Amino acid sequence: MVDPAADALSPSEDWPAPPDLSLSLNRMGSFDWDLGTGRMHMDAAALDVFELDAAAYDGRPETLGARVPPTEAIRLDTLVTQALKDGSTHYGAYFRVRGRDGTLRWTHTQGTIRRDETGRPHRIIGIVRDATQELAESTARREVDDERRRQTSVVESATAALAHARTVKDVIDVLKDSHGLAHLGATSMVMGLLESGRIHLVADGPASSHVPGTRYTRVDEQYPMSEVVRTLRPRFIESAEDFARSYPVLWPHIGSLGITSAAYLPLIAQARPIGALGLLYSDKIGFSSEDRNVLVALGSSLGQSLMRAMLYEQEHDLAEGLQQAMLPRRIPEVPGASIAVRYRAARIGRDIGGDWYDVVPLPGGRLGAVIGDVQGHDTHAAAVMGQLRIVLRAYATEGHSPATVMARASSFLHELDTDRFATCTYLEADLATGVVQVVRAGHVDPLLVEADGVCRRLPVVGGMPLGLSAEFGRLDYPVGTLELDPGQTLLLYTDGLVEQPGADLDEGMQWLTGQVRGGPREPEPLADHLCAAADERGGDDDVALLLLRRTGGPTARTGARLQQHVAQSDPEALASARHMIRAAVRAWGAAARADEIELVADELITNALLHTDGGAIVTLRMLSGPRPRLRVEVEDRSSALPRRREAGLSGVSGRGLLLVDLLAEVWGVESRGTGKCVWCEFPVADRPRRPEPAATAAGPARTVRSAWGGAG
Repeated sequence: MVDPAADALSPSEDWPAPPDLSLSLNRMGSFDWDLGTGRMHMDAAALDVFELDAAAYDGRPETLGARVPPTEAIRLDTLVTQALKDGSTHYGAYFRVRGRDGTLRWTHTQGTIRRDETGRPHRIIGIVRDATQELAESTARREVDDERRRQTSVVESATAALAHARTVKDVIDVLKDSHGLAHLGATSMVMGLLESGRIHLVADGPASSHVPGTRYTRVDEQYPMSEVVRTLRPRFIESAEDFARSYPVLWPHIGSLGITSAAYLPLIAQARPIGALGLLYSDKIGFSSEDRNVLVALGSSLGQSLMRAMLYEQEHDLAEGLQQAMLPRRIPEVPGASIAVRYRAARIGRDIGGDWYDVVPLPGGRLGAVIGDVQGHDTHAAAVMGQLRIVLRAYATEGHSPATVMARASSFLHELDTDRFATCTYLEADLATGVVQVVRAGHVDPLLVEADGVCRRLPVVGGMPLGLSAEFGRLDYPVGTLELDPGQTLLLYTDGLVEQPGADLDEGMQWLTGQVRGGPREPEPLADHLCAAADERGGDDDVALLLLRRTGGPTARTGARLQQHVAQSDPEALASARHMIRAAVRAWGAAARADEIELVADELITNALLHTDGGAIVTLRMLSGPRPRLRVEVEDRSSALPRRREAGLSGVSGRGLLLVDLLAEVWGVESRGTGKCVWCEFPVADRPRRPEPAATAAGPARTVRSAWGGAG
């Protein structure tokens, strides 16, 4: 009932607003709220929204509060008050009301605020309606939209992940490991690739679901993958009954797996089929148009990724075959040595690079070993590598000294029609004496590994990389000499083993020495261990490594030969040559005359350096015969023969040939093309030499220090 006293307040003449038939027909009620009197008129439709009888409503807004929960009432009152204060002319809000049975329903209201000439609000006219069904439909639409966005997101994320897939296995892993199947609602998947008219199954379905005889199937057989490959159209199997009816040969084998539906998609690339994908569902019946569109989009993206992966694998196989063809087919067995080699392909480009290794048997039981790396990761780098490996082997077998081998290889690379350079380490080892001569061209230093696994870096003085040294006219390569004791191992490797993007080389060397110390002791297992560690560590560069272990002790062997080039004004080369001579003399059984032989050789070398325009080539040989002899040869480029001079009482020179004549058993001079060779011979005891106490006490530390410390 309306309070009669309120009528005396004389509301506006048009109050309440006349009912609008169109509102009631659309289940909307109206209200008219006089802010001056506080009276709120509600028509029958508005009262019905609040489930109030007309007789129970007294025209006061507070009466409606019984139907509005307190939190909703506070929120609605705050909204209306703010609209009245800030000069708004309209407002709208969703709020909940409680029905007679206590349930909450959503309600929507909209109001128009009327103001007087001064802007003061005096009346609100609006509507109120039940919004429960509207919000329910809106929520359902949001759920549908969310599901569509989720499926689209799955396709987008899968496409992004597939962009990084390099192999077919990578593609399969993306679908299995990125939760793509779960987001699509599928329980498992099968995939087949078209190979020579047959479909090769490369990914199985659920565990223990493989059907015998389906690893390879013909395209004309009655299988779903065969059908989609033939027709190039997807096949959506709506139910288990549909599956059993359409594919009676396959269904008896998989009917017990609980499959309720399936989607088979042709995988197409460059307008031709390359395979098929099957998604199996265990709790889904039928496919909506949105489902079909999403799955077709996934199949299209997957087809392109698979084509890239297949082309990559073909290129990888080609590159790997080319790389293997460029590397030595086998490593020769060398008495007195244990050798292991490995090559690990890079994970960038076409997985082919310019890393290589080689082992070259040399006359006199000597051994040449090389490790190198041509710049780049492509077939051109591999081609350059193959040519370099061949010429290095040729120069070494021709008998050139290590420095000459490296210089000629650099000149060869410079003359090639290429802009590539190469780093390299080449060594010649005499396994009878343990004397090793090392030349380095811009390459990483080797490691020396003791029998107990302790290892250290050998800082070899090096020259410029191959190709660059010839271009800049710096073909002089210093030669380092060391003695490799039985049980010691030299580790040669390319920089891919120790270098990491953003990391310092010293960190890589520390990592490598740690791996060697903790790894096996024998070369073959150690090589496997280092490759496995490199794979686990990762890296984008290929790796080649060579391990050379000396297994035999020193022996006086006829036919043994050592050679070294000594350049003018190169004291390190002269000291290295002295060290080589000293080591060979001890190892070849002439230790009793070591000082005399070293003195004579030093005189011949010094004469060649002082009285000719170029350097000298020093060669030590073991000559066979009834009485084994050690022969020292010093070659130079001068044809002038040496002559003996009288030094005089106060002379400081002129005694060189006198010393040679007194100390050597026999000596002479031979013409060698544009130069000459001065030689001398010393008898060698038949019995094996006993180790010298001084040499034994010094051990490996003395060897390395004299080899790289510059001491004579």
